Amino acid sequence: MSVEPSAPDREPEEPVDQPVEIAAPAQGTGGISLEAERGAHLGPRDAVAAMHIRIPARGNRTLRDVMERINRDVSLKAWWHVANVNAVRRMRINDHSWVHIQVVTNVGLKLTRDLARKGAELGMVRDYGMRREDAEVVVVLGCLFHCVGMAVHRRGHEDWSLFMAADRLPGLLEGLYAEPERTIVIAEVLQTITAHRADGEPLSLEAGIVRVADALDMAKGRSRIPFSEGRVSIHSLSAAAIERVTITDGVERPILVEIEMNNSSGVYQVDGLLRKKLSGSGLENWIEVVARIEGESEKLLVPVVRL
Repeated sequence: MSVEPSAPDREPEEPVDQPVEIAAPAQGTGGISLEAERGAHLGPRDAVAAMHIRIPARGNRTLRDVMERINRDVSLKAWWHVANVNAVRRMRINDHSWVHIQVVTNVGLKLTRDLARKGAELGMVRDYGMRREDAEVVVVLGCLFHCVGMAVHRRGHEDWSLFMAADRLPGLLEGLYAEPERTIVIAEVLQTITAHRADGEPLSLEAGIVRVADALDMAKGRSRIPFSEGRVSIHSLSAAAIERVTITDGVERPILVEIEMNNSSGVYQVDGLLRKKLSGSGLENWIEVVARIEGESEKLLVPVVRL
């Protein structure tokens, strides 16, 4: 399965149990994905009209129903638009558009299914006796709502995301779950949101999955604005060094994450950022991460350094 920057978005084309490749998307003049940059400059109605989240929900009727409601939810899409405007136009940081949401959601769903296939115990099944399909709903909703708080502010956006999701989720799940199951699903989704922060402490495998899935959307088209604007630091250099991320079955551990870099500075993204998100996620013994530089020589990202 590829999560590629094909216009107008990066949409899954194959079943999620196939390898996933997160390649750097087509980039606009600002250095981020063309779709995120374009969307940040559209009027609200046009920006919302362009959004449609696609995931392989086959085999899970509840998840299909959830996604039908998500894709009809103009207000939720408006949050995604404001989040992207704040990130791309106002703060000049990284992509928080619906493109990021779609990538994270597909990665989260793939990890959930792969881990279940490999024998991992999902919290919804182990702790509540509910179905694997319900765990998929929790992960998908966590991915969809994990950064809606960016529509309010970058600072403390995880807390804002909690408040906003808590207000929206009961209506979204009305008729799909009876009580007390509906409240259990909501509580578990909220845990995935708060646990994705830098110092988050996931208590369930589902929360760990959302935490890691968010970190794996690291290809350079998501976070290259600072480098493109000449703000040279280890953060901007390392973000520009990640070409693609591939997720497939592993040998040493059940799941292999391969990260292709064009420059050794990308190690900071892997060792300094991804390692932190993986640590304490509950996925440490399930995921092997291998980062490598492709080609005979590195790209020269900074031709001259002056002090």
